[in-house]
Amino acid sequence: MNWQQIEKFVREGNPDPPRRIERTDHEWRELLTNEEYRITRQHGTEQPFSGEYCEAHKPGLYACVCCGTELFDSTQKFESRSGWPSFTEPVKENVVSYKEDRSHGMHRIEILCNVCDAHLGHVFPDGPKPTGLRFCVNSKSLKLVESANEAE
Repeated sequence: MNWQQIEKFVREGNPDPPRRIERTDHEWRELLTNEEYRITRQHGTEQPFSGEYCEAHKPGLYACVCCGTELFDSTQKFESRSGWPSFTEPVKENVVSYKEDRSHGMHRIEILCNVCDAHLGHVFPDGPKPTGLRFCVNSKSLKLVESANEAE
């Protein structure tokens, strides 16, 4: 995966999701905390350096807090010093979708869960090799699922 692929997804359409989960606004409000709802369903952002996973280093997979879809592997997490958990790529190409975001006077690419459309954060072309990508994600949009070996 690279920046050119992401730009192509924005222009030409995202990959098909592995499945779809759709709920009403009321159902999302019942399932999520107020802060999780604000971030994932209303496209909010948590304060930098405040998130639970900002500096976490436990092994495992990071899943969408809304639908449980596995999104990022802890082996792809890196210290970006941005204030949010950062990853070099998703676990599979089709679990994240991409959307142009021109809010707040900026031009960015928003990342969403491709299964339930939860707002995750943004992706930038300033990450480490080999992808050169920085998936900058709100901790409140994730839940860490420890691997079976680590949980024992």
